[in-house]
Amino acid sequence: MTHPAASVSCPAILVAAPASGQGKTTVTAALARLHARQGRRVRVFKCGPDFLDPFWHTLASGAPVHQLDLWMTGEADCRARLYAAAQEADLIIVEGVMGLFDGEPSAADLAQRFGLPILAVVDASSMAGTFGALAYGLQHYRAGLRMAGVLANRVASERHAGMLQTSLKEPDQWLGALMRNPALTLPERHLGLVAATELSDAMERLDAAADALLDTPLGRMGTAELQRWAVSFPAADAVLRSQPLLGKTVAVAQDAAFCFIYAANIECLQALGATVTYFSPLADRALPPCDAVWLPGGYPELHAQRLSANHALRDSLRAHVAQNKPVWAECGGMMVLFDELVDKEGQGHAMWGLLPGKVTMQKRLAGLGSQQLLIDGEQLRGHTFHYSTSDTPLPPLARTSRPEGNATAQDGEAVYVQGPVGASYFHAWFPSSPALVARLFSQGLQPVTQAQIA
Repeated sequence: MTHPAASVSCPAILVAAPASGQGKTTVTAALARLHARQGRRVRVFKCGPDFLDPFWHTLASGAPVHQLDLWMTGEADCRARLYAAAQEADLIIVEGVMGLFDGEPSAADLAQRFGLPILAVVDASSMAGTFGALAYGLQHYRAGLRMAGVLANRVASERHAGMLQTSLKEPDQWLGALMRNPALTLPERHLGLVAATELSDAMERLDAAADALLDTPLGRMGTAELQRWAVSFPAADAVLRSQPLLGKTVAVAQDAAFCFIYAANIECLQALGATVTYFSPLADRALPPCDAVWLPGGYPELHAQRLSANHALRDSLRAHVAQNKPVWAECGGMMVLFDELVDKEGQGHAMWGLLPGKVTMQKRLAGLGSQQLLIDGEQLRGHTFHYSTSDTPLPPLARTSRPEGNATAQDGEAVYVQGPVGASYFHAWFPSSPALVARLFSQGLQPVTQAQIA
């Protein structure tokens, strides 16, 4: 019998910035693509609850991308995923969230907890000497951080790059400059980056960014140089889990309208014993044979006309519900279940009518932040992020709360239940409560009656 090593060493880097919009995602994806092209096994992680950046990182690295968050996923989960990645990878790259010290917990907290070296990406397009002050501040604001260096982004010229490099108090922190190039900007929409799967030239964009990195000291680092970033990842405790979904098939909606799916959520369903199959609400006319359905979030508002017109799929889902088979719907998945969806132009679209009421797109964010759902002593963690509001006569079965535990109408998301259908704006991280997830996809959240117990 073999036993896992007490720890595994692997080069690792956390890509951070002083604020959002500095170019972290582009640099992370470019770095992953560059080393993958050179034959290295690269594993990328995303700090915080993000569905969209991982599309790019998965394409760049050729491997699944998981989230790391000391609150939502938990320290033990982070440790286990980093240890597993270190066993098979030549390089681990973690993309931070917002600015380095923003959020509770922050990317800096994650880096400090696991000893990850920090690469600071700074948009230097409107600065010169201040670049050095910013780099120095990021490095010394908190004791105990391990800095790998700083990369200047959106630089105007070689002369500009020289000014930036000269401004550094510690010259060995310089990892180069990426010149200003609109071709290196990844396209965005209201919820964030456009998913790489939606663009026919996504790989060409990544290759162009990787090529640009080759002109920097960061991009020229080889196997020997990467050892400067070596991190020792301790072994994680094995988690023994029962399989209450063994023999069950869960059908997951997956297409351009429903794409907010954590890879870890699929793995959790499979670990619980479920067989996972997929269908497209945009293209398919019927559900695949299944015992439960998951409608994840996405962009139903961008595809409302096609979803409204797919009566065959709507009727198939209604037949599924009529057989008292569970449905769990998150955010966009919930939106399509209401009677009507009003898009941002004010146009109403008839939806699938499994929940009474309507949802209306707003010009500003209607919900944002970490959330937790507590039901019968089980806590499911996740987040909320949406631009629509719902209007329904259904009373909430429960309401999520912020990490501080204060469930209010202003901060928490309603959880609606009608028969075997459960729905909420809440995006759940399934591994945080496998027991509650098993309930969602076996009996749903409807109250258990004495007859069912007997």
